[in-house]
Amino acid sequence: MNFDDAVKAHSEWKSKLSRYIEHPDHSLKPSEVTIDTNCALGKWIESDGRKHAALPEFTRLKAEHQRFHKAAAGIITKVDAGADETKEVALGAKSEFSEASAAVVTAIMAMKAKAGH
Repeated sequence: MNFDDAVKAHSEWKSKLSRYIEHPDHSLKPSEVTIDTNCALGKWIESDGRKHAALPEFTRLKAEHQRFHKAAAGIITKVDAGADETKEVALGAKSEFSEASAAVVTAIMAMKAKAGH
């Protein structure tokens, strides 16, 4: 996976959560979603991405990716409990989820720039 693929994998996960909010079918479990190494990006961070571990952006990526997954798990918990959680509120620009998601992409792109890719 290269940096662009990492961003794409992250975006695909965001879409998956968006679909879940519209149709909560209990296919996403908060206890599993909170584990940030279960998704494609998390697996990359823990494997090939480690070659960039010396970069401060890598440390930021790890932290923001964990934050992203905790926020996603929180949204799933609310949706599963029947809360009226709209996509606009849960995934909106000022939400914890959105801020963490943007920080993940920013860290990946900063790593890409430093790595010269």
